[in-house]
Amino acid sequence: MATVISAVATAGQYRYDYGRLFQRPAGAPSRGFPWRCFAKQRWRRLMVMKMKKKKSEEDEMVKKLKMSVEEKMRKKKAEREGYLIAAIVSSFGITSMAAIAVYYRFSSQIMEGGEFPILEMFGTFVLSIGSSVGMEFWARWAHKELWHASLWDMHESHHKPRVGAFEKNDVFAIINAIPAIALLSFGLFNHGFFPGLCFGAGLGITVFGMAYMFVHDGLVHRRFPVGPIAAVPYLRRVAAAHHIHHTDKFDGVPYGLFLGPKELEEVDGEEELQKEIRRRNVYRN
Repeated sequence: MATVISAVATAGQYRYDYGRLFQRPAGAPSRGFPWRCFAKQRWRRLMVMKMKKKKSEEDEMVKKLKMSVEEKMRKKKAEREGYLIAAIVSSFGITSMAAIAVYYRFSSQIMEGGEFPILEMFGTFVLSIGSSVGMEFWARWAHKELWHASLWDMHESHHKPRVGAFEKNDVFAIINAIPAIALLSFGLFNHGFFPGLCFGAGLGITVFGMAYMFVHDGLVHRRFPVGPIAAVPYLRRVAAAHHIHHTDKFDGVPYGLFLGPKELEEVDGEEELQKEIRRRNVYRN
């Protein structure tokens, strides 16, 4: 009996709640108005307003995102153009200064009544080539034993996405320029075979530094456009090999730059090198 009374009371409660759900709203036009349809219309209008608001918010979000991307692209373009101008100006400036220094060094000896310094010039020429080649092996050793070891705190910036035009790792370019400037200065203001060798060594380090800047910073990491340099087949192998260094697929090999492909061959990385070359060709085209 108690169960029946409870069921009847519950049913009565639901009928009451159902009636309140569709009770006549304040200001309704008449008693004969279809309240169910009226409630549906209000719900539909509410949903339309919510959808419009949501679409407006999404459009605003897309607009802000588009503006952010465009701003980043403008900054990136400005950075590339600025770095390119700096690279060209510095290259022409250093090349002009080196040419003037070579002319001044040897012409001054002749103008002072001395003999033509054939042996000294030969030593300067040979050591300039030798130091250029030797810098590749020095850079490979320093890259592995110093930059990826005790100097990792500075070099780590080069293995992370760059923010801005420069990074901590750029300090190494200045460090390598110090001995070049010292050798050039000593050889320029002193005569003799040994100063001539020092002058040649400074020239070789300078030439390597400029080549490294255009291939490593320009071609590999695209900090500025390099034009026809990107079409040289061997330099494309160099760029692909250095990219593999950044993936750590062969424990950091290659650590050198211009002889990077040779290093990969020694660790059976030729197949991976070819894959990277094809990937970069697709990206380039």
